[in-house]
Amino acid sequence: MTEHLPQSDRRSEPIELVVPSPTSAPTPVPLYCRRCRRGVNIRFNNLGIVVQYLHAAEQGGQRSDHDPEPIPITEIPDPIIECDFCSAPDAAWIYRCANQFSEHRRVTTQVIGVSDYQSRHRAARVRRTDTEHAFTQAWGEQWSACGACADFIEVRDLYGLIRRVIDALPAKYTRGKHLMRTRGELHDTYSEVFDTLTPGRGRIAPGYPLGIWPDAEAIS
Repeated sequence: MTEHLPQSDRRSEPIELVVPSPTSAPTPVPLYCRRCRRGVNIRFNNLGIVVQYLHAAEQGGQRSDHDPEPIPITEIPDPIIECDFCSAPDAAWIYRCANQFSEHRRVTTQVIGVSDYQSRHRAARVRRTDTEHAFTQAWGEQWSACGACADFIEVRDLYGLIRRVIDALPAKYTRGKHLMRTRGELHDTYSEVFDTLTPGRGRIAPGYPLGIWPDAEAIS
C-alpha cells in the first residue's frame, strides 16, 4: 500500500485484467519500482483493467524522472519503505487490513440556467452536474507505518493520526477549502483501516520487507 493522495493524470496503456472486490487485492504483495526501489500504486478502469502504475511520491505532487517499473517488493534487494500515512522515511511496522478501493469520477457536463448565466455569467449557479468514472485506486491490504504513526494506530486514535498526517502534507492539500476535503478523505480511508485491522503487526527488518510477524502463520 502506498500513500493515499491521488493526483497525477498521466495515462498508460492497459496492462492486465484484474477483478476488483472488497476482499481481494489485484496483487498479492505490494508493488515497488525496480529502478528507484520505492512504492507503486495501481489505478484501473471500470472494467478492471490496469491503466496506470504511479509512484507514491507522484500522488503527493512530486515529479519523477522515470515511469514506474513495477515488481513485487520481495524481488527488490533493499526497498525504500516509507510510511504510508505521513510519508516519513524508514517505516518500522506493517499492518494488515481489508483491501480498499477508491473510485474517482470526473465532471463531464454542468448545466446552468440561461437567464442566470446572462445575469451572473461565471457566477451562475449549476443546476445539474454529470460525471463519469475516471479511475479506481487500489490501496491493498498492507500499510507501512513509521513509529509515530504506529503509536496512534496501536491505541486506535483515528483523529490523532489524521492530525499528524495533515501536518505532514503539502500546503496545497490543507489550504482553505482543501483542508475539509482532505480531512474527509483521510477519515473515510483510515476509518476503514481501523475497522478491519487484523491482530498483530509485522516488524520491518532487513530482508523482511513484509514484516516479521509474531505468529507463525503470518507472512514474514
